[in-house]
Amino acid sequence: MTELASPASAADAGSSARATRRGALLVFFSALLWSLGGAIARYIEAPDPWAVIFWRSLWAAAFLIAYMVWRDGWRGAMRLFRDMGLPGLAVAACFATASTCFVVALSHTTVANILLIQAGVPLIAALFGWIALREKVSGGTWVAIFFVIVGVAVMVSESLGGSVSPIGDGLALAITCALATATVITRRFAHVRMTPATCLGTIFAALLALTQASLLEASGRDMVFLFAFGVLNLGLGLACFATGARMIPAAMAALLGTFETILGPVWVWLAHAEVPSGRTLIGGGIVFAALLVHIAREFRRHSQPRRPGVTGLPAPN
Repeated sequence: MTELASPASAADAGSSARATRRGALLVFFSALLWSLGGAIARYIEAPDPWAVIFWRSLWAAAFLIAYMVWRDGWRGAMRLFRDMGLPGLAVAACFATASTCFVVALSHTTVANILLIQAGVPLIAALFGWIALREKVSGGTWVAIFFVIVGVAVMVSESLGGSVSPIGDGLALAITCALATATVITRRFAHVRMTPATCLGTIFAALLALTQASLLEASGRDMVFLFAFGVLNLGLGLACFATGARMIPAAMAALLGTFETILGPVWVWLAHAEVPSGRTLIGGGIVFAALLVHIAREFRRHSQPRRPGVTGLPAPN
């Protein structure tokens, strides 16, 4: 005879489903906000990219500090910064590198090149995890990593022929490696909170830009876009992701994050008529297909019922 679920268990299931829907919506919204970065940056007329980095990072840091104080209070926010330790500093350094390289890369290559190379972050993180932590990598993931490398090689090959600046593609690769490293560190030190670490990263980026910028002045028009670039694109996008990603499986967060790669080049094409080259589309298609196949395999693996006696996922090696 089938037992009816208790009211408490039904309520817990409903609460869990609502949390999952809310988390998925927040992560999707973060990807949507991040996808606007290239289009917003193309509206900024300031000639010095270091000035753009400074103002973007400053606005993002101000927003994230205000968000943490609103959420946790001054003491709670200070405790989060204090508890990060060396792993948090390393994640902050990675994020500062990625956000700085993104702005500079925009001066040398297309938004599509940057985002499509960056799409390989989850798979490059798996490769780095195997190298640094000896985490087990499945055969299917190795195949996906191989195709990501092939796809990136196709895109980067344009710079070898002189049609695209090698600096731009090199910076896009640096972004991918920095974000993949941050992913591995965060996975290894699960207690590291993303919001304070990345907030510190924006402060690092602003301080670096302050030493490099030749002129920090910006027109009123530019400041409006710099505010949007820092607060909406970077700060609010990060706050939504940090909140939502804790409520959903990692594979779902990775899948929703692909909307940044899909939508980013579309906004730039619609707003600025920036059309990706043929090699970018081919190489990016290879990278994107490898990522989607990998995520689909992760979904299928996690959705399979566990065998009797299995109480949890295996611990990392």
